[in-house]
Amino acid sequence: MVLLAVACFATLDTITKLVTLTVPVMFALWFRYAFQAVATTVIMWPQRQSSLWATQNLGLQCLRGALLLLTSMLTFFCLTFMPVGEFTAVAMTTPLVVTLLAAWLLKEQVSIWRWLLVAGGFVGTLCIIKPGGDMWNWLLLVPLFQVLAYASFQILTSRMVRTEDPITMHFYTGWVGTALATPPLWFYWQPPQTWQTWMGLVLMGLAGSSGHFFLIHAFRKAPAAALTPIFYAQIGMAILGGWLMFAHLPDSWSIAGMVLIACCGATSTWLAVRQPQQPPLKHGPVL
Repeated sequence: MVLLAVACFATLDTITKLVTLTVPVMFALWFRYAFQAVATTVIMWPQRQSSLWATQNLGLQCLRGALLLLTSMLTFFCLTFMPVGEFTAVAMTTPLVVTLLAAWLLKEQVSIWRWLLVAGGFVGTLCIIKPGGDMWNWLLLVPLFQVLAYASFQILTSRMVRTEDPITMHFYTGWVGTALATPPLWFYWQPPQTWQTWMGLVLMGLAGSSGHFFLIHAFRKAPAAALTPIFYAQIGMAILGGWLMFAHLPDSWSIAGMVLIACCGATSTWLAVRQPQQPPLKHGPVL
C-alpha cells in the first residue's frame, strides 16, 4: 500500500511539472484539490453521509487544510524550476525537520544520535542545492520553506489523529484547499487548450486522491514508524519519472545527497521505534 501511495505521489509531481508548462500553477493547484474534494465526497458520502464532516475542532481542520495547500503551492512552484528527483529528495527531509519542531514546540526529548541524523539530512540537502555552485540560485531555498510548511502540517496532524477520523480529515483537506484556491482563479483563470493537458490534470487528480487512499489504508494496518522508511522509495520513483519525461538524471553530488537523506531519515525512524515512551509522529510523503 505504501509503495502504491508513493508511486502515485511521484507520478503526481512528475505530471505537475509537465502540466505547469502550459497552465498557471494556481489553476493546476485548484484543479488538483477540487478533484480530491469531489472524489472523496462522492465515494464516502454513501457510507458516512452527514458524519463525513463531523469534527471536534473545525478550526484545526481549516488550519490543517491551509497548511497542506501552502505546502502544495510551494511544491508546484518548486517543480517549475527543479528536477523532480532532486526536489523529492529535499522534501524527504521533512521527518527530520519534524524532529526539530517536536523538540522545540512540543518539548520532546531528542537523543544525540537523532540530532546527528538531522545534521546529516541537512548536509544531504546542501549536496543537492549546492550553495555557491555554478547552478546556484536563491530560488533553491524555496524547497526549504516547503519542508517547513509540511513539517508543521505533520505536527498538527499527529495531534489531530488522536481525536479525529482520518477520512474526515481527508474530506476537509480537499474542500478547504479548494475553497482557498478558488478566489485567486479570478487572476489566473486559463483553462487548458489541448486535450493532453486536460488528461494531465485528470491524472494529477487521480494520482493525488489514489495516493491518499492507499496511505490511509496502510496506516490502518501498520504503525507509522514501520511504514516511514518505505516512503524513501519515492526518491527513486521520482528520478525514474524525471528521466522518462524530461530525460534528466541527477549528477553525482545530487545522488550522494539523496542517499544521505534517505539513510538519515530511515535511521531516525528506526531510532524512534526503539523509544516506545515517545511514539513517533506520523510522517508522510510529498502531497
